[in-house]
Amino acid sequence: MSALPRVKDKAGLSGLEEKVLSLISETDLVALTSALVAAGGENPGGAYTRGTEEATVAVLADFCRGAGLEVSTDLVAPGRPNLTAVLPGRKQPGGTQPRATQPGLLFLGHSDVVPAGAGWDRPPFQPYLRDGRLFGRGSTDMKGGLAAVLIAFQALRAAGVELLGGAALACTVDEEDLGIGIRAYTAAARVSAAIDDRRFPYSACVVAEPTDLETVIACRGDSYLELTVTGRSAHSGRPADGRNAIDAAAKILDLVRADHARLQADADPLLGSGTWNIGLIRGGTGISMVAAECTVSLDRRLLPDEDPQLILETLLARIREAGIDADGISVTGAVTMEMPGFRTPASHPLVTSAVSALADVGVTSTVTGWSAACDGGFISRDLGLPVIVMGPGGLNDQAHQVNESVSIAELLAAARAYALMCLRHGA
Repeated sequence: MSALPRVKDKAGLSGLEEKVLSLISETDLVALTSALVAAGGENPGGAYTRGTEEATVAVLADFCRGAGLEVSTDLVAPGRPNLTAVLPGRKQPGGTQPRATQPGLLFLGHSDVVPAGAGWDRPPFQPYLRDGRLFGRGSTDMKGGLAAVLIAFQALRAAGVELLGGAALACTVDEEDLGIGIRAYTAAARVSAAIDDRRFPYSACVVAEPTDLETVIACRGDSYLELTVTGRSAHSGRPADGRNAIDAAAKILDLVRADHARLQADADPLLGSGTWNIGLIRGGTGISMVAAECTVSLDRRLLPDEDPQLILETLLARIREAGIDADGISVTGAVTMEMPGFRTPASHPLVTSAVSALADVGVTSTVTGWSAACDGGFISRDLGLPVIVMGPGGLNDQAHQVNESVSIAELLAAARAYALMCLRHGA
């Protein structure tokens, strides 16, 4: 197996790095991305819908085995397996990996795609090439990123590289809906580490979501809060006999809007501010009846240090202070979904490695933040790893869009940069 030389040639790349990059095949990259797009995997479909991501995971597993990678799956729900692909590495002298040093590099992605919807020029799961782009649902979000990681691993394996600590791709299910895949992955990782009395075997994480190859060092999180307002029904001709839950909910929404305005006045320079959105409201039984119940579903975007349970408790306290839950009105609440945010210092070696690797393959990468959320927040919060997001494709102009596509040049640059990051990580 090849050692990792530190001396670079005049072009800025070591001989081994040049060898690995020469083994990255654009043809293989396009073929794998196309096969993943064709496998579909539309979601939401419910946490227990059979087979949502199964076909995509089968394509990934077949490729991994053919590339000489170690592959395993973990069934999260019927027909919905998480997949882990491992590029084996070498251990430090002595045959064991010290607890304090875990140099492996983890890549993270997801196997589901949002529903295709109508309006496509061609069938959304029949990928095709045009003008240097690959079209199809999931090409940008994020089948292209998954393919770029595995093509990089294939080249490293073919070059006979043994990385210190190795590298892995964790591909989870259900990112586009409830996040059951990433929750299962981090829970299993924590249990395994506790049993083995060892740290998680990777020291940093690259989320291969589409960023136009920008290096994203911080993401907001997201949470769903559901409030149930209960009153008392009465005939609409005598509304004073009842307690109108919709009226009470309207007063609560005034508090939510006021808090949203407060948050905008204290924006983070990289991520902006937390936000409230009133997503759903359901209540009442009939027009001629005082509404006895109303449910309000709220989206609260989070900065990395915010706790949605504390936010809910604060809102309920403000409701009590305003006297809304009195005189026959009660209000309860629950956090029904949480996706944590994260922040990694711009000076962290993971960040500088990404920017440097991209520069070495001809891409100038801006270091920035995301107002969106991603599964990387779970890796940061639950496993304590520094995280960045960097991948091929456009989040704002392609992901979740009709006629979604990804630039083949970006796919190739991503695969090459991922390979360089693996070679240099922990060296």
